[in-house]
Amino acid sequence: MPAYPSYKTTELDWLPQIPEHWEVKRADGILSYEKNQVSQSLLNGENIFHYSIPAIQKTGNGTVENGSSIDSDKILITHEVLLVSKLNPRKGCLLIAKPKDGFKTVASTEFISMRPKNCDLHWAHYMFLCKPVREYLSACVNSATYSHQRAKPSDIYKMWLPLPPLDEQRLIVSYLEAKEREISVYIAAKRALVSKLQELKVALIARAVTRGLDPNVPTQASGVEWMGEVPAHWEIKRLRRVIRACANGVWGDDPKTGEENAANNIVCVRVADFDMGSLRVGKEKLTIRNIEPNVQSSRLLQRGDLLIEKSGGGENQPVGRVVLFDLEEKAVCSNFVARVVPEPAIDARFLLYVFHVFDRSKMLGRHIKQTTGIQNLDADSFFEELIPLPPLSEQAAIVSYIESRGREIDAARAGAQREIELALELRTTLVAEVVTGARDVRAARLEASDAAQKLWAEIEKTVRETEIAAPELAADDDEIRDAEEA
Repeated sequence: MPAYPSYKTTELDWLPQIPEHWEVKRADGILSYEKNQVSQSLLNGENIFHYSIPAIQKTGNGTVENGSSIDSDKILITHEVLLVSKLNPRKGCLLIAKPKDGFKTVASTEFISMRPKNCDLHWAHYMFLCKPVREYLSACVNSATYSHQRAKPSDIYKMWLPLPPLDEQRLIVSYLEAKEREISVYIAAKRALVSKLQELKVALIARAVTRGLDPNVPTQASGVEWMGEVPAHWEIKRLRRVIRACANGVWGDDPKTGEENAANNIVCVRVADFDMGSLRVGKEKLTIRNIEPNVQSSRLLQRGDLLIEKSGGGENQPVGRVVLFDLEEKAVCSNFVARVVPEPAIDARFLLYVFHVFDRSKMLGRHIKQTTGIQNLDADSFFEELIPLPPLSEQAAIVSYIESRGREIDAARAGAQREIELALELRTTLVAEVVTGARDVRAARLEASDAAQKLWAEIEKTVRETEIAAPELAADDDEIRDAEEA
């Protein structure tokens, strides 16, 4: 889009110029700041529709809650309003809220509630969403911690804003909504591709560790449902027969300072350090703990050890993730992790991928016990599972194949993820340029950088195609190329 024909200067630090025919108005001149609060006691005994910051950040909307669970006063929502969060304004937590049919509707007092009086409410939403406004409000906050920065209500409702004519506000809204729909379709397609590529990688690993690399090899029935038929020359063994040792980790004490006191400081690998993309221990921000030498000695990790998450997990991620330890650092693992040492005749990397199939295929559920909100993996039960076991040299060949093909899939996934990030950046830039008057939507024609034009062309192509092309879980050499082209 082209710029406006002419501009005029403003006294705003964050916006030095606006289109010639626009005005600068204070927010409370075009929006009414509403303080209609309701006491927590009046919410008891009934279900309410609650616009809370966590709910909006998670779902983009409010949620139905029991009023008895509300422990503070709220803003009563009786008509359509713009909610703008005072908390961490850099995050842009805001939305247009309206009463929910059949429910008393309230919002957190961390929001400011504003009703339009001389502007389009949806235009105001885009204005407070745009990055320059969020950056301005972030500069107004006063807080000791980065995670809980709070702007004053007056910082928001007394902020000076650029104001186009009402019909132009509506044109801006119409244009941005259309472009956002296109970007959303594109992002959904790319996210589906990322998910499908992950499925492809899991399927590739599962096939390789159960069928090997030779499609013509004679097979035998394994007698195990998840394995199906396996090469006839392979063995079927219980996990406990291929594991030399399994020992829980230790958490120790906070790290000490001073040369003498710090002598027992050591890296302690936590589940948070598991890099599930590479199935290795990540190297960033490793935790240091202070652990006595006699406790360390029996728990020191060796390169090639497997680390299995024995306790923890979550609603969407059952316990049981496994990674390979291959760091040079002297380290132990935490008490929520167990060190697994394979037998010498087992390639630790092959066993890693077998473990990964168990994890990703949700087969660990029957070995998980739930206590006090924490999931615990019953290792004794799990290690009774049967696994396929090729000769050692074949294990190494399978590992090499998985890692080579895995790098191709990971590259395709990283490319798709980067395209998602670029689309999100493009949306942020577009909103900012349009609502601040840098681009003229009255002559809505795309004139952008070469990179932006290329991305818009791809977005528009995705929208036209309507159906998301996803890669098939094939076993031939075209699968990665097909996925990238999709």
